[in-house]
Amino acid sequence: MAYEQLRLDHQLCFRLYTASRLIVQGYQPFLPQLGLTYTQYIVMMVLWEKDSQTVGEIGSKTKLDTNTLTPLIKRLEGEGLVKRSKGKQDGRQTIVSLTPKGRKLEAEAAKVPGCLADELHTCNVQDADMIQLAGLLDKLIEKLSK
Repeated sequence: MAYEQLRLDHQLCFRLYTASRLIVQGYQPFLPQLGLTYTQYIVMMVLWEKDSQTVGEIGSKTKLDTNTLTPLIKRLEGEGLVKRSKGKQDGRQTIVSLTPKGRKLEAEAAKVPGCLADELHTCNVQDADMIQLAGLLDKLIEKLSK
């Protein structure tokens, strides 16, 4: 290889990409029971944390752009989990709110993080390692977001 810096095993981005894909795959046994894709699950978690948010607020928290969020929210609305309305102070804003069905789904979804942690434990991933990794990733995300 002419350029050592091009080796795949030297790339941080590849490690992050691979780990992300594998973690998202870890959710696959649990999300179909909720009727959600991974990105829909992320949006629902944002709304369970704080209901009635603008698309912009949701995008800021999920790091998803409007072109991704709009069709995703429309699908959630079609499933009866959220409703969209225009902002009272700014009619250009779209407010996304949970429906009773969306609120009810939260109790079932609350089991998912524990199930994923159990799966990670079966792969010998320790809680302390997950906590340390989360902290490092938070720092990286914060620095790259500036």
